[in-house]
Amino acid sequence: MKTPPPDTSHPAEHAGNTIASLRKAATNCRACHLWEHATQTVFGEGSSHASIMLVGEQPGDREDTTGHPFVGPAGSILSHALTAVGISREEVYVTNAVKHFKFELRGKRRMHKKPIDAEIVACHAWLQREIELIAPRLIIALGATAARSLLGRTTPIKVNRGKLLEYATGISLLITVHPSFLLRVPEENKDEEYEHFVNDLNLAKPFLG
Repeated sequence: MKTPPPDTSHPAEHAGNTIASLRKAATNCRACHLWEHATQTVFGEGSSHASIMLVGEQPGDREDTTGHPFVGPAGSILSHALTAVGISREEVYVTNAVKHFKFELRGKRRMHKKPIDAEIVACHAWLQREIELIAPRLIIALGATAARSLLGRTTPIKVNRGKLLEYATGISLLITVHPSFLLRVPEENKDEEYEHFVNDLNLAKPFLG
């Protein structure tokens, strides 16, 4: 009797048809090595019927500790910017391209480390299922890693930000910077860059509802 071939499918493919079942399945994801050092999987949160989905890069230190996306300094900037254009966090769905915190230790501090392509690809099935189940009218890619995951290729932010692109039938894509970028810009440029970010997010307003 022949031994059946090993199951090489991604766990997201067997995770059920609700965001709740998807989130539960993702807690045990071992598709890449990042789970070994992260505290927990940080899955997407928000309205399961949201017309707008925001995709970031990965959880940060605070997100890894709490288990919730965008609750650190970058999340605070995102929430303020959304409020500035009349969009509340409660009516959108917020997630990340990579669901585990990748970091390197510097002394006792865990410092963010950018995911590599293999880690982005390993996590993509979770993001794809989130998109299928939420069925948003607009996806906002926050930064280069999110754009890379969504489009399957490196996509320069500077030349593509602030434009409404077609992602799939019935789904538009808006590319902008990750809010953590605003934490790193020189103090004299912060107001200008924040305003630019708010202007990008303002393009999402017609997609509400």
